[in-house]
Amino acid sequence: MKSQWRIGLIGAAFILLWLLSSTLYMINEGEQALIVRQGAPIGVVTEPGLKFKIPLMDTVISYEARLLTLEPPPEQVILGDQKRIVVQAYTRYRISNPLRFNQSVRTLDLAAPQLGQIVSSSLRRVLGQVMLPSLLSAQRAQIVEEIQNEVAEKAKGLGIEVAEVRLHRADLPLETSQAIYDRMKSERQREAKELRAQGFEWAQQIQAKAERERTVMLSEAQRQSRITRGVADAAANDILTTAFGSDPQFYRLYRSLQTYRQALADTGATLVLSPDTAFLHSFKAGPDSVPRR
Repeated sequence: MKSQWRIGLIGAAFILLWLLSSTLYMINEGEQALIVRQGAPIGVVTEPGLKFKIPLMDTVISYEARLLTLEPPPEQVILGDQKRIVVQAYTRYRISNPLRFNQSVRTLDLAAPQLGQIVSSSLRRVLGQVMLPSLLSAQRAQIVEEIQNEVAEKAKGLGIEVAEVRLHRADLPLETSQAIYDRMKSERQREAKELRAQGFEWAQQIQAKAERERTVMLSEAQRQSRITRGVADAAANDILTTAFGSDPQFYRLYRSLQTYRQALADTGATLVLSPDTAFLHSFKAGPDSVPRR
């Protein structure tokens, strides 16, 4: 009898625990819950904590209340000037209306492709009207804002609030970038050749001008040196004439000594003279014996 009571108590305890687990549910921080009673939504719970529900009648569907991130893969977009670019955008959003979200997409796994399609269509529509220089200028912020406003408006029907849409990257395709790089490289090589040719021409002009100036300067210097030398020679001759005119006898002696120096030098020719020759008269007799003229 006691064993039957024990089994009954254990069964009652299990039933009580099941009733409690079916009656109580927990809302965590950063979560919100949609309460569905027999298939009909009856309310949204956003406050965290322990909550009550009717067992076997109420169903609790939990959704994230925090910001979520959507990063679709890169895709090619044709701009207004028919340039192709590879664009990758990221979107930050939150579930603002759990009831509408449940009615339209139900789960996050189903919501991500639909939101990605909205972002892709808005990107293509807006970027298809702008030029590449505009996307690379200060107008980029205005373009991104227009995309964000359009995505936010379309996402409202899904119960989603879009907080931010940004371009993670916006690059030219690899083949286009390589073609542009090759064109830029050839253009810079052509400019380099032109600059080298122009520099060589300028160098030739500068060198020719320097040669002309050098020739003129040398000619002028030589002319001036000849003039200076002539003036100096004339002054020297005047000084010698004045000096020799003051003492003709000394001048004749000086001329005789110069003649002896040249004739009797080691490198001079060998002379065979008679002792009585007039050439040796001054050498033998001294300065007083120099004949006067």
